[in-house]
Amino acid sequence: MTQSRITVIPARQRVGTQKKTAEKPKVRVAAYCRVSTDSDEQATSYEAQIEHYTDFIQQKPDWVFAGIYADDGISGTNTKKREEFNRMIEDCMAGKIDMIITKSISRFARNTLDSNNGIVPQYYVENSHPAIIPRDLYMQVQEEILRRANIHNGTGQKKRVYSSRYALSSIVVCGHCGDIFRRIKWNNRGCKSTVWRCVSRVEKGGPDCDARTVKEELLQEVVVKAVNEMLGGKDTFLPMLQANIESVLVSASMEIVKAIDARLIERQQELLKLANARMDYESVADEIDRLREEKQNALVEGAEREGNRERIREMMGFLNEQPTEVSEYDEQLVRRLVEKITVYEDRFMVKFKAGTNIEIKR
Repeated sequence: MTQSRITVIPARQRVGTQKKTAEKPKVRVAAYCRVSTDSDEQATSYEAQIEHYTDFIQQKPDWVFAGIYADDGISGTNTKKREEFNRMIEDCMAGKIDMIITKSISRFARNTLDSNNGIVPQYYVENSHPAIIPRDLYMQVQEEILRRANIHNGTGQKKRVYSSRYALSSIVVCGHCGDIFRRIKWNNRGCKSTVWRCVSRVEKGGPDCDARTVKEELLQEVVVKAVNEMLGGKDTFLPMLQANIESVLVSASMEIVKAIDARLIERQQELLKLANARMDYESVADEIDRLREEKQNALVEGAEREGNRERIREMMGFLNEQPTEVSEYDEQLVRRLVEKITVYEDRFMVKFKAGTNIEIKR
């Protein structure tokens, strides 16, 4: 069986403990050390570790000493007997420690087994330091990654590989079978051209699809016409877009997340007490897993709603900033505004990311 391990993450900052100052707060660093035997040699090593970590932390200008946690001469297979280790984890949960340094991760891994019979839970601390990117942006990126990884088109819902080489890649869809169109270079008796064809017609063994081949120039003209129709009707579209943006509520998802966070804190504290008392905590652990899944779903839903608002704002900005009609096809403009182009026998349907649809006759 794979050995479990405890992942120690910088502890959460307590609300209200940071002074309003331009200075960067120092990192509160603690150290954990231990020796498993009673030999004189190991005892000397134990004392040396304490001295080393104390000096090491105090020499760092951006660190502040948060203490040494040391278990000496105690069996490494019983977490309950490791009083210093448990005290350190409790201080992390209480927000007193930002970072822990130790000689080896095995110092923590050996604490995961309780008398070789049970496995103690992982300690997971969120919001311990400023995010590299905002959480809402991160969730929108995850949503887009998931969408690109799960593109299924056509009558058989065949999985397609997402491509972004061209702005029209993966967004031109067949109105007959539902599959995507692919860009193809044609050389018909020395006459070279670029066309887009339904993948079902190109691949061998695919379903029978009689969708027409579309020249790239025609697709580009369709995009330009659709954009110009939006610009020409901006007096109608702008109020409609504003109404749409007001109808997309993001705050509801965030309130759900706050409620879940509060419940998670309660259950995590209960789990810690049960684990330290060597009592059964399976039901609590199951509830924590369920709450974390609910939180993830709520975050994704909130990110999706915020993404919709952002796409509507993007279209409104374009309509307000563009004084004249578009005269030529622009790849960047397509990436910015267009979500999908459906190709029918007698028409094209251009769907913009803001949610509006424009029909262009052949």
